[in-house]
Amino acid sequence: MALYAAYASNLDPAQMALRAPHSPIRGTGWLTGWRLTFGGQDERGEGALATVVEDPKDRTAHVFVVLYDVPSFDEQELDAWEGAALGVYRKIRVRVDTLDGDVLCWLYVLDDYEGGLPSARYLGVLADAAEKAGAPADYVKELRERPCSSVG
Repeated sequence: MALYAAYASNLDPAQMALRAPHSPIRGTGWLTGWRLTFGGQDERGEGALATVVEDPKDRTAHVFVVLYDVPSFDEQELDAWEGAALGVYRKIRVRVDTLDGDVLCWLYVLDDYEGGLPSARYLGVLADAAEKAGAPADYVKELRERPCSSVG
């Protein structure tokens, strides 16, 4: 069993249950010193894709995450869904701050350039997922108010 941190559409427990049905939620936390950003280009016309980047200049930056216990058979499905085998996203180890202390988790990050805007629809999906996962209202509001493209 491996611990994974989700920050985009996988924040939504129903969405994650479709992608990794045997992976229960373990809790929530924050990536401190990281920021949510967008980059690359979605092949389906949804604009730039969500990712996170470390921001050493801003230690107050933070990204809300949901932690999942992912067994190896779900891990393979999740890797496929995230495009890890295709090089779209890659897995890295990160430290997540939780109410019970720091934990090491796997996290998918975009293996592409940073820059670009997500579509309004995609940004809405991310904000809805964060809300369903119990993210603080100000965090969800900030997601909903982010700039977006007219694509999608």
